[in-house]
Amino acid sequence: MSNFIEDIINDDLASGRCNKIVTRFPPEPNGYLHIGHVKSICLNYYGTAVKYGGQFNLRFDDTNPAKEDDEFVRSIVDDVKWLGADTTRVLFASDYFDKMYECAVLLIKKGKAYVDDMSAEEVRLTRGTLTEPGKESKNRNRPIEESLKLFEDMKNGLVPDGALILRAKIDMASPNINMRDPVIYRVLHEEHHRQGNKWCIYPMYDFAHPIEDAVEGITHSICTLEFEDHRPLYDWIVRECEFENPPHQYEFARLSIERTIMSKRYLKKLVDTGAVDGWDDPRMPTIAGLRRRGYTPSSLIDFCEKIGVSKANSEVETGLLESCIRDELNTNAERAMAVLDPIKLVIVNRDDSYSEELDFEINPTAGDGKTRKITISNELYIERSDFEVVPPPKFKRLVPDGTVRLKGAYIIRAVGYETDESGKVTLVKAEIIEGTKSGEDNSGVKVKGVIHWVDAKSAVDIEARMYDYLLLDSEEKVDFSERMNHNSLKVIKAKAEKYLEDAPKLKSYQFLRQGYFCRDLKSDKPVFNLVVGLKDGYKK
Repeated sequence: MSNFIEDIINDDLASGRCNKIVTRFPPEPNGYLHIGHVKSICLNYYGTAVKYGGQFNLRFDDTNPAKEDDEFVRSIVDDVKWLGADTTRVLFASDYFDKMYECAVLLIKKGKAYVDDMSAEEVRLTRGTLTEPGKESKNRNRPIEESLKLFEDMKNGLVPDGALILRAKIDMASPNINMRDPVIYRVLHEEHHRQGNKWCIYPMYDFAHPIEDAVEGITHSICTLEFEDHRPLYDWIVRECEFENPPHQYEFARLSIERTIMSKRYLKKLVDTGAVDGWDDPRMPTIAGLRRRGYTPSSLIDFCEKIGVSKANSEVETGLLESCIRDELNTNAERAMAVLDPIKLVIVNRDDSYSEELDFEINPTAGDGKTRKITISNELYIERSDFEVVPPPKFKRLVPDGTVRLKGAYIIRAVGYETDESGKVTLVKAEIIEGTKSGEDNSGVKVKGVIHWVDAKSAVDIEARMYDYLLLDSEEKVDFSERMNHNSLKVIKAKAEKYLEDAPKLKSYQFLRQGYFCRDLKSDKPVFNLVVGLKDGYKK
């Protein structure tokens, strides 16, 4: 089933308005991309350029040097490439500064722009309201030659920051406030990350963006709904700047996910204040953070396909995103064993020399029957919660004189335990029931539970980082700062089978009965990030 963007493109191709589809993804290099940008990349690249055999441009909107940095440029290119999108055409708005200046001069000469000396606050106060028209500036009818001279002075560095601006001359009584003589250039003596100090005037986004699209021959300028009211200005600029075959703007609903911060400004605040460990903190909804967490490009693309493209704003359940990566890892991830809250278990009917190799199934979901070797000795680690002296109702794990199967190994019977002075269990004693080895069991012994374990003599210490969302769930419309989840990270010192010691970075595993974990990208120690839990609570 097609979406409304595809319907528009199909009509444009059928009518001959365009013969080749050209789209763009235009991020501002003032931060890292987040999952909301994934939706835009997927729509502009996979859903449009690839589907229609067209062209895709990665174009940086670098028109505000005060907030931009090459670090962000590099991270964005890496993120777009990681998602599998084409990065052969990396372009920059700053490449068109000369053309934008020419367009501004053209507007002045046509009487469609003028230099004003109002401050930003004065412009705001005279712009009017939704029910009242704006007030014209005393400079609105400034002579063309005078505006041309002042604009040249602005370009030549003769005007201090904020002293003069260039405004489009449209309609101060327009019902669309964006059309009430918007500012299109400002003075800013700031070094540009690519242009250096060549320029000390910079175009505003609403002026620069349509020109960038027009110069690149963009056929469908796809953006989010907050720019819908800016479309008349977009059309005015490409028309008054006299571009042939002007581009058209189309708006879709931006991505909003429960308990997820989608504001780049606030994400930057979290980084700057040290609330998170950088832009790629696994709790961050940035592409870099999701990658480090263990999400894959295919899972994010699948997520975007499932939410679709519409004109109506809505909030997506967190469970849908989680189900996409869970389904993928359930199919692809190797199984391994790790004990997050370990307690020692000694097998009393085996001595210290006992060591046996067992076959452990790598991934039962794959259906290929492949196994690897694990070892078992007379000393193991099990989860503290898997042994209870006084079990709760329906407890199916190990209890005194009770039995349970060790995953991939033997059935054991608890024959004793030790406690400390407070009564806390410190050691469990058990015995192997002979003839109950997995795959060879014909003993007839029945058990109700299976638990995971780790061989204590070969176990390695790992760090398991358990993540939750940065925001608490709330139905109230409050600021992010009031919803911060201060328990979004829990670090656990755990025991794991030796197999995980040399796990490749960013490789994910299912820790049996625990969840899916990914080897951390940045740590040289065996650190594993919780990707997602085992249970899928999303209502599909």
